[in-house]
Amino acid sequence: MNSKTEQAKIVEVAAAVLQREDGYFLLAQRPSDKIWAGYWEFPGGKIEPGETPHHALLRELHEELGVSVQTAYPWITRVFTYPHATVRLNFFRVTAWNGDMHPHEGQQFSWQRVPDVNVFPLLPPNEPILHALELPALYAISNVRELGEDEFLGRLDTALRNGLRLVQLREKEYSREKVREIALKMLSLTKQHGARLLINSDIELAQEVSADGVQLTAAQLGKLHKRPSVDWCAASCHNADELRRAELLGCDFVLLSPVLKTQSHPGAPQLGWENFSSIINGSSIPVYALGGLSHADLETAWQHGAHGISLMRQAW
Repeated sequence: MNSKTEQAKIVEVAAAVLQREDGYFLLAQRPSDKIWAGYWEFPGGKIEPGETPHHALLRELHEELGVSVQTAYPWITRVFTYPHATVRLNFFRVTAWNGDMHPHEGQQFSWQRVPDVNVFPLLPPNEPILHALELPALYAISNVRELGEDEFLGRLDTALRNGLRLVQLREKEYSREKVREIALKMLSLTKQHGARLLINSDIELAQEVSADGVQLTAAQLGKLHKRPSVDWCAASCHNADELRRAELLGCDFVLLSPVLKTQSHPGAPQLGWENFSSIINGSSIPVYALGGLSHADLETAWQHGAHGISLMRQAW
């Protein structure tokens, strides 16, 4: 079978993660007259010929829910093969809409929140989406060397109290024993607040101290042939090939950098937002933008398909 025939067999779908400010998102139950009746899914539908995924999203949510979308950010794309068809689900995060939501097709709705989803059964492609929704918009990277250990731990405690939920320990200038010592101190704080700590590059250390995961380097991506045995596995990428490698390895998310000019590497080539967007288009896993950013860049990152932003100095 040639590639054109295979491409023709893929059903293109626009899917929406409608999110309220409190973190809850909408799931819909498939009507009794449709295949997989009774299963729960994210609202959406097939992309018609000549439509973009975004236009299909607007039409489907108006037809299905009676709402007019105001803000929708491109997110991740998942391909799934059912017995009857292969579908490509183009997911958007929808954060603002107008109109009173009501089912036009008689289906049931339910507002849910990870990890406490309590409607079943779910359509199989939605499991990795729920996993991705556990990730916050901000991924902070440690800056112990510049701030000093005591100052950094104090700022980490403050940030965690203010809602920070994902942190990477990355202190390449320190010995392994020193990194281990800092990791244990950070874990005592992150666990108090239900936050996650990933350790840069050292898989064995992450397992040893029971960290929540590991942040692989781009060099490690080229050498590993299977996903490390950790709860959360992320990777640092700088181009499309490395992103594809991270997907194949089964990483949960990636950092893509440098988007803008950075203080630590002022002469390094920058991706820029348009190139960043082009690289992550179609990614099956969430991507954080990294490099030369501040909190004010979050909206821009969302508009270009990022899950969120990663900050080092600006995080603290």
